[in-house]
This record gives sequence, C-alpha cells and structure tokens, in this order.
Amino acid sequence: MPVLVLPFPAIDPVLIEFGPFAIRWYALAYIAGLLIGWRYMRGLVARDSLWGGTPRPGLVDVDDFVVYATIGTILGGRLGYVLFYAPGYYLQNPLDILQVWSGGMSFHGGFLGVVVAMVVFAWRRGIPIWTMFDLAGAVAPIGLFFGRLANFINGELWGRVTDVPWAFVFPGAGPEPRHPSQLYEAALEGLLLLLVTRIGLSRGGFRRPGLVAGTFALGYGLSRSFVELFRVPDAHIGYLQFGLTMGIVLSLPMIAAGLFAILRALRRPATGTDSGA
Repeated sequence: MPVLVLPFPAIDPVLIEFGPFAIRWYALAYIAGLLIGWRYMRGLVARDSLWGGTPRPGLVDVDDFVVYATIGTILGGRLGYVLFYAPGYYLQNPLDILQVWSGGMSFHGGFLGVVVAMVVFAWRRGIPIWTMFDLAGAVAPIGLFFGRLANFINGELWGRVTDVPWAFVFPGAGPEPRHPSQLYEAALEGLLLLLVTRIGLSRGGFRRPGLVAGTFALGYGLSRSFVELFRVPDAHIGYLQFGLTMGIVLSLPMIAAGLFAILRALRRPATGTDSGA
C-alpha cells in the first residue's frame, strides 16, 4: 500500500438535473472541446503569418466545418466503440447502439469519423485536404483534454493498481489504489500535444501541408500507447497477445500514418517565405 492515497473527488457526473433531463460533465466536455476548438481554429485561419502562400479556408468555412466535425465525432466515436470494443454485445442488442448517453465512445472511431467529415467537407468546398487535416490536428488536443477530465470525473477508464503517492481509490474499482490514467492522458494527449503542435505552427507548420496533422497523429499514438501501460483494459477484452491492449493496437496505424505524413511534408518545399507566429 502506498504511504499516501488521494481521496477521489466526489463529483456527481450529472451537473444539473431537471426532471428527466440531465446535463452531464461528459456532454459538457464535448461542448467545451468543440466551442474552444472552433475559436482556436478561427484564430489560426485569421493569422496570415502562419500560412505564407498555403491555401486556407475562410472564417465562414471554419464555422460550417464545426457541424461536420460534430457529426463525425459523435457517429464515428459511437460506431468505433461498437465495432472495436463490444461487437458481440451490440449484435445481440442493436437498439443499445443509440444509447450514447449510457457511455461508450472510442477516440479512434471518432478520429476516423472526423477524417471522413474532413474529406467530404474539403471536397465540397474545394479546400486542400491536407490543410483541413492540419487544422484538425492543431485543434484536436483541446477536445482530448476536456474529454479525459470528464473520464476522471466519471470515475471510468481508471489505471492499474499502484503504490505511487498520487494514486486514487476509484469508486467501483475495488479498494486498491490506482493510477489516475485519465489525468495522464489529459496531460499528454491534451496539454503536451497542444504545445507541441503550437510550436510546430510557430515554425512554419502550415507551410508544409501534412506536417501538423502528422505530428498530432504520431504524438497521440505514442502518448496513448504509453498511457496504456498504466491503464486497465476493457474488462470484456482484456489483454491481447504479447500483453498488448486494444488501445495500443488501434494506435499503431495512427503512428504509421503520422510518420508518413511528416516524411511527406518534409520532402516537399515549404510554401511562402514568412516565418513567425
């Protein structure tokens, strides 16, 4: 047992409740991520010094894209969870697929959903697809940060048993102290990755289409794979061969795609000559 175990904060997952209607922290995390991400994306598009001669969407395009991104995130996240984590259960209970409020969202599925949304949006608006990928990569850590905080508040996706002094005893996870793996992910996938992509932007990231997107995909894949070493896998899946988890397996294609995008971007000449942020 550790010398010190931190008491888990007793935060009700439901912020406000009006009869049958409830506002949950998890829903607020999605809303906060979308709204703050939208404002951040507008700021990036409006900053001429970041772009040089690279084509970019207008502010109205950014406003409209939020709708596409929201639909892609929700549909992709839910279907990804259904297909990747519990296909047997939902095959027997297909109506439960619609019960998004009961939990069960996959980041990797949401990522694929947003990719599809970006491809459709870029095609309809005549915007270079790599530019949309870069903008999404710069903004995505904001949503990840709020989402992981909501996971912590909900007391879900907890970590493995540990004796570190910052361990928590999570409700429903037994009496053993555990890693707060949700906070690890919030720090790495959210704050650190936001800082890394921002540094990349300040050094001309948008002038090499695909560089920011590749940095995000690689950074997320590595961060998620690292935190999986401290996180308990889904009980109905458990550990796969060689001690891998489903989270690591699904992150490997993102790491490969990130490396591809980075190498592709670096092999092409940068657009424009301005530098600065």
